Amino acid sequence: MRTCRLEAQFVVVGGGLAGICAAVTAARAGAKVVLVQDRPVLGGNASSEVRLWILGATSHLGNNNRWSREGGLVDEILVENLYRNPEGNPVILDTILLEKVRQEPNITLLLNTAVFDVEKSDAHTILRLHAFCPQDSTFYEICGRLFCDASGDGVIAYQAGAAFRMGAEEKSCYGERFAPDKGEFGELLGHSIYFYSVDTGKPVRFVPPSYALKDITAIPRWQKINAAEHGCRFWWLEYGGRLDTVHDTERIKWDLWSVVYGVWDYIKNSGKFPEAENMTLAWVGTIPGKRESRRFEGDYMLTQQDIIEQRHHPDAVAYGGWAIDLHPAEGVYSHRNGCIQYHAKGIYEIPYRCYYSRDIRNLFLAGRCISASHVAHGSTRVMATAGLGGQAVGMAAALCLQSGLQPAALCDPERMRELQRRLNIAGQSIPRIPLDTFGDLAAVATVRAGSELSLEEIPFDGPWIPLDYSAAQMLPMKPGIRYTFEIEADAAVDTALEAELRHAEKPLNYTPDTIVERVRIPLRKGVSRVSVAFTRPFPAEQYGFVTFLRNEAVRIRTSRWRCTGIVSVFNKFNEAVNNHGCQTPPPDSGIDAFEFWCPDRRPAGQNIAMRIAPAIEAFGASEAVGGYVRPTTRPNAWVAAPHDPDPYIVFRWETPQHIRCIRLYFDTDFDHPLESVQMGHPERVIPFCVRTYELTDASGRVVFRCEDNHQTINEIVLDEDLVTDRLQIRVKHPSAEVPAALFNVRIEAAE
Repeated sequence: MRTCRLEAQFVVVGGGLAGICAAVTAARAGAKVVLVQDRPVLGGNASSEVRLWILGATSHLGNNNRWSREGGLVDEILVENLYRNPEGNPVILDTILLEKVRQEPNITLLLNTAVFDVEKSDAHTILRLHAFCPQDSTFYEICGRLFCDASGDGVIAYQAGAAFRMGAEEKSCYGERFAPDKGEFGELLGHSIYFYSVDTGKPVRFVPPSYALKDITAIPRWQKINAAEHGCRFWWLEYGGRLDTVHDTERIKWDLWSVVYGVWDYIKNSGKFPEAENMTLAWVGTIPGKRESRRFEGDYMLTQQDIIEQRHHPDAVAYGGWAIDLHPAEGVYSHRNGCIQYHAKGIYEIPYRCYYSRDIRNLFLAGRCISASHVAHGSTRVMATAGLGGQAVGMAAALCLQSGLQPAALCDPERMRELQRRLNIAGQSIPRIPLDTFGDLAAVATVRAGSELSLEEIPFDGPWIPLDYSAAQMLPMKPGIRYTFEIEADAAVDTALEAELRHAEKPLNYTPDTIVERVRIPLRKGVSRVSVAFTRPFPAEQYGFVTFLRNEAVRIRTSRWRCTGIVSVFNKFNEAVNNHGCQTPPPDSGIDAFEFWCPDRRPAGQNIAMRIAPAIEAFGASEAVGGYVRPTTRPNAWVAAPHDPDPYIVFRWETPQHIRCIRLYFDTDFDHPLESVQMGHPERVIPFCVRTYELTDASGRVVFRCEDNHQTINEIVLDEDLVTDRLQIRVKHPSAEVPAALFNVRIEAAE
């Protein structure tokens, strides 16, 4: 056998989304990286080997976390996947993930390579890893200064002797009132295997293998099986929660194969699904997707209270927003629901102290093995959240290497500010922390735009929607103002429309749990324009909800016009994430009860047409240097006037500046979940995204032009210094129905 010795600054084990984000982020920041993956492709549970969609805080648009899709590299991957692969083909996603890694010259990628031993220089320090690739009969000795375990099961952290937990904690351990009864609910979340089916256009016979499940009624939910579903829709084909989810994985795989082929036998041969006559199995997973095994201890253990209470952490480097999502240990054989999901009222912060081992000094943690309780892990384990944490780890590793530090040293407040600054520039959007303006020439410029949106009307040109559910228009409002809205209503009979002005109790949330005022508007049968006047002033600078309560006798007019920073929401339901219009948690669980108000997916989800008085002035040029790259309590975007034929924003300085790098942050709709596989999406480019723009200097010379943008962050590194006292960014409206918008501009001087 051949032995190959590699030297790296940063060694990442595990090529799922967390490991990819850690490796690519560190490499882009200048670190020499080795990424070790024991599978033939990257992506882990997102790959074509498992085929689970990448998801996180947006939760299938099933919660109140507006504009919460994870930023930075996670966003870059998902937006690129939309552009190339709106159909959600998992094989195409494989190519995108492999390309992201292969494009980085600082990364050495080892596929099909499993780490089997860890060598330490002392009790608290990893020296090198030993791995083997059976594809080319090569042993690897991989030395590094810093290591990251993103393997899921914690293969190197465990062998290095890092403290860990496995299984559910008792309520008394962390004071988590939602901690499950282990006798009834078990210790661990199980594994799942999915299958895909296809219609061949002619009859196909299926003879099940001998190990297929014979009695479909052994699955309590067997009556929910249908021929139209496949892939992630069968997430509940789960097993293994009462076994060792590390060492019993092969046994669990056989149990799941039995279930999958038994389900398909039932679909094909029970006679209850004539529509399956021409269908065949196109694919069955060969490795199970894992949810939970070891969780390693950092200097902080995230708990239920951090999530539900949305606790603030000064060392926050990432955020989550998926529900606390626990599953019964018997999985597919359980008589209980396949999962119990309870949401917080908004996103929550994840502190840096969860991302490194408390006792192995040069070891980072990323992915589902980070420092979190069993209950908190029910939320942090999902892939987009894991990827955001991986990005934080990659940036932290690069900063440690540049400064000669170990991971824990970055908890120093000054160093933490530098880590947060770098992450936010890369698009992390750490809650409560704006972009640092240090080194940003745009922040010290005089900023002016050719036009600015004054929102006095959402045009009355869209379809009518029935108020079968309560509906609301979210708008950025200011304190002390008494707002009046004029809408169009169509009443089937004489009736009355109940309207409310609402807001979230916490300004950074979007759960409309506080009613400012309720008014009642009489409606005569037929179409009419009616005034909705609120006499009480709006109390704070945050999003308000102009709410129209359910009335099945009434339709209201919507608009085809869409705009950055405004959205309509509905008090509907989304059973996929336990959203039944409102959340009613178990008594004494420490979880809040509240209503869900969520957008409809495009092409639906039109804004409610209305005239607004006074007009909302929240889209000025100064927003482009406001420090945020997505809406928070306000849109945080410069939006051009819709009828401006030539929108531009210009930056001026008193003296010429030497410019080398410009970063533009566009709107790719952080509300859209962008599930990576199976779901499918109605467009290749987000309709809010500016496609065409150009940069000109004081002389009017075009220094850069882009005609086919689809990404959120555009980093323009000029070949030579641009010396000018004026930089103009000229943009084109994405369409006649969407005005051009720009969240932020960052201009950096040449070094």
